[in-house]
Amino acid sequence: MNYENMKGLAGEVEPKLMAILAEFNKTLQKYGISDARVVEFTLSDQEMPEMAGLSCNFSCWISPSNLTCGIKCEFDASGETGAQPAAIAEPAAKPAAVAAKPAAAAPTKSAAPAQKKKKKSDVPVNIYRPNKPYVGKCISNEELVGPGGIGTCRHLIFDISGGDLKYLEGQSIGIIADGTDDKGKPHKIRLYSIASARHGDFLDDKTVSLCVRQLEYPDPDTGKTVYGTCSSFLCNLKPGDDLKITGPVGKEMLLPDDPNANIIMLGTGTGIAPFRSFLWHLFKEDKNTNANPFWLPNLLGWVKPNADKPKFNGLTWLIFGVATTPNILYNKDLEELQRRHPQNFRLTKAISREQKNPDGGRMYIQHRVAEHAEELWKLIQQENTHTYICGLKGMETGIDEALSAV
Repeated sequence: MNYENMKGLAGEVEPKLMAILAEFNKTLQKYGISDARVVEFTLSDQEMPEMAGLSCNFSCWISPSNLTCGIKCEFDASGETGAQPAAIAEPAAKPAAVAAKPAAAAPTKSAAPAQKKKKKSDVPVNIYRPNKPYVGKCISNEELVGPGGIGTCRHLIFDISGGDLKYLEGQSIGIIADGTDDKGKPHKIRLYSIASARHGDFLDDKTVSLCVRQLEYPDPDTGKTVYGTCSSFLCNLKPGDDLKITGPVGKEMLLPDDPNANIIMLGTGTGIAPFRSFLWHLFKEDKNTNANPFWLPNLLGWVKPNADKPKFNGLTWLIFGVATTPNILYNKDLEELQRRHPQNFRLTKAISREQKNPDGGRMYIQHRVAEHAEELWKLIQQENTHTYICGLKGMETGIDEALSAV
């Protein structure tokens, strides 16, 4: 199937997609749901014969808060239709020069800054302060832990279209939970790493996302389960609920502006949040990422990634530690990124309660680091490598020991 035939197919399919969206909208109204929802499903040539050999993955959303709606549709082709359309894909940007500064000696700290390091004066900070927070609105609150997993962890999307809140990947925002503490004072701010890239999950500069696990622990005196105040407040938000946001804060854990950088990410649990923002920025906001004409939003103009951002040509490597397979947050998205960008994204998992380390014990992130220590150390020695750690307190000790053994 050539490009012109593909465009013709898109024109035929579009009315059917819009009909699906209309039914989706009716369903929302039927149940009194007035804020954003996301639904994903697959349509193959069995349901739509004219798609012949194609499978189509859909994401539908409706956001009354900014009066927008849309459908993302991504074709997976088989046979001849799966041929790479190199002739019509936009050529990649010419690689930039490699940074000249030496890498840092400490294995658990970031390597030297890229040549185009962000000026700290260019990083947005404290646009909203505790005494005058921004009042955002929850538009989505979705469970990330699969059936049989441990605990609850939510992906939350907040509408920030009514203010001036801007942020960069690697920054955090503060949340002030509703209510007062046992002394009658407002709850203290809790900082959470931002899980979305700078343009938001819908690429419209109107949202910010968090990845929040509900904190729970036994009371040392009574043994009763205690739930974290702010994490419980966030995990129980409903679409339409307001919340107070401060920030953003953070100038240290930022991505380099080098499109040829190596990005090593070592994370556990909700430590995935800043790394999700990194990966979404590098791969989902890239002007060339969706140059493939089989990606329908490009044909129909639904999604317009940042045209000024150069193509990322470097390597990203995420080593992610979790307890069980259902606790691999954003697993489907991460595996899809790996499938689409095998030369630029590498995913390594440490699933402690299901996998064994070489000594027969549980497999933790430091054991995966030890397995790949030589390769990781070679990368860390390169001038353009940046290493980030986010997750459980103290995890850097095991990682440092694993790398020091090389």
